[in-house]
Amino acid sequence: MASIPSKNVWIRRQQCPCGDWKCYVSYEGEGEETSIAAELVKSERVSSEAMVSPYVGMVFKSDTEAFEYYGNFARRNGFSIRKERSRLSPQLGVYKRDFVCYRSGFAPARKKPIGENHRDRKSVRCGCDAKMYLSKEVSEGVAQWFVVQFSNVHNHELLEDDQVRLLPAYRKIHEADQERILLLSKAGFPIHRIVKVLELEKGIHGGQLPFLERDVRNFVQNRKKIVQERDALLNEKREIDTIELLEACKATKESDEEFVYDFTVDANDRVEHVAWSYGDSVNAYDMFGDVVYFDTTYSSITYGLLLGVWLGIDNHGRTIFFGCVLLQDETPRSLAWAFQTFIRFMRGTFPQTILTDLDPGLRDAIRSELPGTKHIISRWNILSKISSWFSFYLGPRYAEFKSEFDLLYSVESSEDFEIRWDQMVSMFGIVSDKHLDLLFSFREYWVPLYIRGCLLAQMATSAYFKAVDMFLKGVFSAQTCLRSFFEQVGISANFQSHEHHEMQYLQLKTNIPIEEHARSILTPFAFNALQHELVLAMQYAASEMADGSYLMHHFKKIDGERFVMWIEDSEQIHCSYGGGKAL
Repeated sequence: MASIPSKNVWIRRQQCPCGDWKCYVSYEGEGEETSIAAELVKSERVSSEAMVSPYVGMVFKSDTEAFEYYGNFARRNGFSIRKERSRLSPQLGVYKRDFVCYRSGFAPARKKPIGENHRDRKSVRCGCDAKMYLSKEVSEGVAQWFVVQFSNVHNHELLEDDQVRLLPAYRKIHEADQERILLLSKAGFPIHRIVKVLELEKGIHGGQLPFLERDVRNFVQNRKKIVQERDALLNEKREIDTIELLEACKATKESDEEFVYDFTVDANDRVEHVAWSYGDSVNAYDMFGDVVYFDTTYSSITYGLLLGVWLGIDNHGRTIFFGCVLLQDETPRSLAWAFQTFIRFMRGTFPQTILTDLDPGLRDAIRSELPGTKHIISRWNILSKISSWFSFYLGPRYAEFKSEFDLLYSVESSEDFEIRWDQMVSMFGIVSDKHLDLLFSFREYWVPLYIRGCLLAQMATSAYFKAVDMFLKGVFSAQTCLRSFFEQVGISANFQSHEHHEMQYLQLKTNIPIEEHARSILTPFAFNALQHELVLAMQYAASEMADGSYLMHHFKKIDGERFVMWIEDSEQIHCSYGGGKAL
């Protein structure tokens, strides 16, 4: 805030050149008179919003502060201002600033091109001499700006409040309104409807927004132009990056015959889809490709392309890389090409099980291209979405909802599942929720009773998905283009294939012969998984029945008895809990 001198002060009225009456607060000192502008209310009392009029010798901390102050003064007095000139010196930098009335000076004459008709727009400039000139002085390293000239004499009419707010300098569209305007425009609202919606939302009469309809139109057009220019630059960079990616693939193929890649081009002969894999990855798939996870959650640096990564797990529990694809879009045709190409890379071998995110497009593509593969949505993929979908909507009841949802994983029949589902939906009043509809339509892919007996290889666990997340973050860290991303994928895939684990001493827990034999042939990861099942098996008792089957029951649980039958010819075990499992 500018400093205000301590001098004798009084109030007087004076008529402006335009004929309007203003109220002034005046003070006198050192042989000069300066005034403080204030609006005269109808009762002819001084408004409490009166502010000091700029005066020669007035001090500001910066030229920005001075411009803001003069602008506020101008708005209260019916005009606006603009920056006119500045002067620069090597020692002080900018040391002179001229601020003038928006109607200062005269518009330069424009030459009209011959044969073209142009609208004659009358300039608002009329040579007004109202101004505030500033000069900077530096004392003991501290800069201050002093008013060296000031005039508030105008040769044009000053505007009332309801008119001055419409001057271009004051017609600002604030950030919150900008976001709302863009959202409505994207939804297809015409400009006049957008203005009406804003007026209704703010509860004001028509024409009372701090901006005009043409300001909204100009804002939308300018933003579209910016987006178009940005998209054009992005497309150009993507095209260059994609070409460099293909060059990297070609160079890798020349140095490694086992490296495989493929791509397609669109109608304009531009690269559309790209996929690749490495010899070590293909060989790893031969051993560990029974279960595959197809991740589509990472998309940074891909210019809007869909990135898909095929991953697996080896007998040490490590995440292994099988292949990678970049798709132009997520259409059925594109996804079909991705799975066809992957199977071709993997020498025609289909996985037994594939895990993916919750996505109808992926489901349809897998049904079409991997008809014999069991498609599963892991609990990790489901629960990661539940929180974002319902925590805010349900508020304090979310914890209760989460508990009810977790119980769905323990139901033992489709009838029980549907009963519990209907009860949960009714309890929380979310009958028509689109997310629940999607989950219910995918129930055969994530509810345990439907996927019982499927091979998962310890991949449908939170531990595995945390390892996947770390693997992908390592690939994506500090990547700035597709070629560097490609190179980092190669480094990570190669590191995984050559990583070794030291032998560990594995302690026996049951001392039964099968556990001791397993310790001698299995990796620590595989042995721990088997040992966990053996420990759980010790909690059950088996009673042989007359038909050769066995009745299994837990020592401490009354309910939950199961009939188990061993079919020697087909080497299968069947359980009344559902499903069969070949040994």
